[in-house]
Amino acid sequence: MKTLIQSILCLACLTITFPILAQENMDGFARVQKVMGVEAYFLSEPTREYEVVLSEGPGFSAASFFTGGLVNETISTRASKFVKKAIEEAKGQGKEFDAIIYNSGKSIVAVKFTDEATLSNKGIGKVQKIDAVEVYILSEPLKDYKLVNKKNSGLKIKSLVTAGLINNSIEQDIAKMIRRIKSDAKFKSKKVDAVIYSAGRSGIGVEFE
Repeated sequence: MKTLIQSILCLACLTITFPILAQENMDGFARVQKVMGVEAYFLSEPTREYEVVLSEGPGFSAASFFTGGLVNETISTRASKFVKKAIEEAKGQGKEFDAIIYNSGKSIVAVKFTDEATLSNKGIGKVQKIDAVEVYILSEPLKDYKLVNKKNSGLKIKSLVTAGLINNSIEQDIAKMIRRIKSDAKFKSKKVDAVIYSAGRSGIGVEFE
């Protein structure tokens, strides 16, 4: 009986760990957050296959969120607005979607996944780089990392989020954040491999281990 139980436990471990081990190179891969129950891929591309359900159009325009809000709106606030608008638009058209993707500029699409979710691809995206730094917006790197600097290390993140402009794109805001974080790290003789933005006006610089 003991041998049988050990065999079952061993098989269970193999079943659980195999999808994770299959992705040996985790450089640039992140687990994204959900916004209002929807996976949010900001400056990142899902590893799953998908089809576009909603794209730019008269009823679903990301650009409107950059000109109709307050000057001091945060990235996370705009992300919530994107999702809320997509939900309303999809409901009006009798459609459903699983995630939103914001790649560059002021464009956004809502997508529905067409493949089967697994432990190795569910909620996983490949992030973009800005100024040679990996950008994790509302997402967490799969690789282990250590903190280089953060908001309390002399950075005034609040002034970087909008820079006084109402119509900044998200990557413009992040680019300003990256430049300030890299400058701060260079002053301390440290390097920055990635910048992580989770919520509010906080951004941190990290180095991968």
